[in-house]
Amino acid sequence: MAHLRPRRTHVLGATLAAGALISTAAAASPAAAATPAVSCTSANAALAAKLKKDITAALANRKGTIAVGVYDRSTKTTCTLRASTAFDSASVVKVTVLAALLWDAKNQGRYLTDREASLAKAMITKSDNASTSTLWKQLGMTKIKGFLAAAGMTQTKPGANGYWGLTQITVTDEQKLLKLITAKNTVLSDNSRAYILKLMSQVVSSQRWGTPYGVPAGVTVAVKNGWLSRATNGWRVHSIGAFKGGGHDYTITVLTHGNSTMNYGITTIQNVAKVVHRDLAAA
Repeated sequence: MAHLRPRRTHVLGATLAAGALISTAAAASPAAAATPAVSCTSANAALAAKLKKDITAALANRKGTIAVGVYDRSTKTTCTLRASTAFDSASVVKVTVLAALLWDAKNQGRYLTDREASLAKAMITKSDNASTSTLWKQLGMTKIKGFLAAAGMTQTKPGANGYWGLTQITVTDEQKLLKLITAKNTVLSDNSRAYILKLMSQVVSSQRWGTPYGVPAGVTVAVKNGWLSRATNGWRVHSIGAFKGGGHDYTITVLTHGNSTMNYGITTIQNVAKVVHRDLAAA
């Protein structure tokens, strides 16, 4: 994950104390906002109703802040929960970094160099931080923001001072990115899309948790996960995935923070993924 200066952590600890006081006051207020509900739409009304019910049940009694995005091209199904809530990206941003690198290379009319390809492979398949920092610095803020604008990812705010892991991301924008990677468009070439999916399908086994959980046999998997612990909001644990097969072509994004441990966040994500895969396979 992005390495944070120790002194910054102390500052964040102080912020946590202040935040705790504020949240306690809010909880005591009868006007406190209700927890947002899962929203699903689909060409198959029964599928939308089932997904809404099952995702809601999967999240019952889970602590932390959880945002969900599901999109299936085959049934024109979309589900969202807290679609515009911002989270620290952790390593999920590495897919955006790779997409920006390929977008920039396309604009220059060139292929990736051997060095860039080597860095990209380590960044995605092993979640290598040093490779990510090198590519982030090479691209620079102008090109990163240029890609985000081209991709329509207006809710994504790049992390400052080289802290790519503190980029602010939302379900809406991660789902936009996954749509770009999985269907023809003018932002990324077909070769670039295939390359991103190939690397996401080669992630090392120890990092293949999250959205692939419960995927049916014969369905292809492309995944990238992120995890980061900070003084505020505990563990951030995220997973984005693209899946194809069994008559479906779908993407899942689950972003979480406020987890007591990394494994707690993983379980929350996998509870959601399991019912999404199951419900789509049965549709």
